Amino acid sequence: MSQPDFWENPTEAKNISRKLSQLNEELEHIGTLDRLKGELETYLQLLEEDFSPALFEEAVQELPAQKQFIEKAEIECYLNDKYDYEDAILVIHSGAGGTEAQDWAEMLLRMYTRWAEENGFQYNIIDLLPGEEAGIKSVSMEIKGPYAYGMLKAEIGIHRLVRISPFNAQGKRQTSFASVYVYPEFEEDIEVDIDPKDLRIDTYRSSGAGGQYVNTTDSAVRITHIPTGIVVSCQNERSQIQNREKAMAILKSRLYQYYEEQREAEKQKEESAKSDIGWGHQIRSYVFQPYQMGKDHRTGYEVGTVDKVMDGDLDNFIYAWLKQKALEKAQ
Repeated sequence: MSQPDFWENPTEAKNISRKLSQLNEELEHIGTLDRLKGELETYLQLLEEDFSPALFEEAVQELPAQKQFIEKAEIECYLNDKYDYEDAILVIHSGAGGTEAQDWAEMLLRMYTRWAEENGFQYNIIDLLPGEEAGIKSVSMEIKGPYAYGMLKAEIGIHRLVRISPFNAQGKRQTSFASVYVYPEFEEDIEVDIDPKDLRIDTYRSSGAGGQYVNTTDSAVRITHIPTGIVVSCQNERSQIQNREKAMAILKSRLYQYYEEQREAEKQKEESAKSDIGWGHQIRSYVFQPYQMGKDHRTGYEVGTVDKVMDGDLDNFIYAWLKQKALEKAQ
């Protein structure tokens, strides 16, 4: 990086800098793990030589934080697919059912924003379509931070809610669905050839709804890539030019992934995964009544504190799925 010509190719320089940052983080984790190992060995040695209740209690109090760090380091060992380290674009669509499903989609949005906050990720709403009476019909958001995509790809699929409806005066139990899909977000300067003739660009007035989630703008932009059918929208910036630039950057990321999958013969697998995202193929259920339960139908992992899950306590669901995928690869 100290070479005079290092920054002559900005794209390559950014990629090298990003990779260096990733390697530095991994080295720091290795150093921390080595330190924790040394501390535990010291505790064991001292306790074997001269057992002390006070020292034993001190060692026990240290264990939860050490266990948490070791578990997180273990999970990062599973995050070794090509795009796992990238930022993520997360998209939520409400299912059939009108207001009930739209309210559920907004609940999921809150869940993921809380999860991002708890894990130190930054997030930004790109596009939000409000519901007719409550909730949202759809939302796209950026989640930025190391391994955001690798973690959140565990959330791809149909999410099912069972509760007593707050919108039904008779207090009947209601089942609602929403779909979640996640894409890796690449640097804006990735090289993708886009023929302007292949684009349909529509502008529309931003709804301005969504309260804390989206800024009010007058120049929302929707771009359709006609050959692939990929559609992206942006309404959170203050001008049409900014929204168009952001939408184009996201489109480039989507197209880059699309073409990479074709070149690497992965497109068929990705499309198969998408085809499984249909109503009746839910990956996880969130039950509020007549009992409380959050259950992942792929791994079997479940908890009885669904309220904590809705407050962003998703890590154990994600970890269980990543471990399962790692075991499947090893077979």
